[in-house]
Amino acid sequence: MEIDGGGDRISGERPIIMVTNDDGIDAPGLRSLVRVLVSTNLYDVRVCAPDSEKSAVSHSIIWSRPLTAKRVDIDGATAYAVDGTPADCTGLGLSEALFPSRPDLVLSGINVGSNCGYHIVYSGTVAGAREAFLYDVPSASISYDFDWKRGEMNANDFVLSAQACLPIINGILSAIKNKTHPMQCFLNIDLPTDIANHKGYKLTRQGKSMGKMGWRQVEEKAQGPKMLSTMTMDTESGVVSSDNDTSAHSKKDNRLFKREVRGSFNEEGTDSHYLKEGFITVTPLGALSQTDVDCQNYYKEWLPKITNQSCSSSSL
Repeated sequence: MEIDGGGDRISGERPIIMVTNDDGIDAPGLRSLVRVLVSTNLYDVRVCAPDSEKSAVSHSIIWSRPLTAKRVDIDGATAYAVDGTPADCTGLGLSEALFPSRPDLVLSGINVGSNCGYHIVYSGTVAGAREAFLYDVPSASISYDFDWKRGEMNANDFVLSAQACLPIINGILSAIKNKTHPMQCFLNIDLPTDIANHKGYKLTRQGKSMGKMGWRQVEEKAQGPKMLSTMTMDTESGVVSSDNDTSAHSKKDNRLFKREVRGSFNEEGTDSHYLKEGFITVTPLGALSQTDVDCQNYYKEWLPKITNQSCSSSSL
């Protein structure tokens, strides 16, 4: 669908941007992004996001039950909260069952915490954009490298982050208009902690960085509120016991374990490296991870060898 130079479609309508996320529809990142988009008066803004936090759910979808979409009041936007995953929300928002037409662009975020390296695999934020890519709709996931040690969220950081994304957003829409936007990828955008003093925009590649995880046993009273985050991976996990459990095991046999970070690394020259250097990183992603060439070559020799051995053994 073409867009004219002023940001409007040929028909005179503004381009449609749909926003989703994995932190939930009330999250400060999503609300700031929507507010900034609406304030430009350049776009028709729609929101279809989870009704509660769905961090680190990756690209999961709900198949076993219908989803509820509840209208939510967000100034300047048409918004629905859905009791599903980020991928569910994007899929529903693109289906034309909820909204009358497809959006021109899907934005997923702004996530609380960065999404670089292998963390992209766990990210519900990235999945929200990836789902749009699977449906041939241009998309981008957006994450802010929140300083967890600081403890407090500054709403202005998310506003500055959203404003910093506007050149990229307008660039994508311009490329769509000119029919030069590549359909073989979508974008993953990460914004540095000191967003007010960022060092500029850097095209990067996905690295292999990932926080090293461990587990420790905790007492039941130490569980605290359940919270999932693709960045801190501070997930609560334990043995789930049903009230209808008729097994011989009592609750005293249950052991609770909590995931915790035990170090991390940044791979030089990749998304996480440049993000920590203070750049806004822009990383093209595909839906599938391509295997290493050396692995392909190894299994090219390995598979005939083991299958021939199996055939020889069975003939004895």
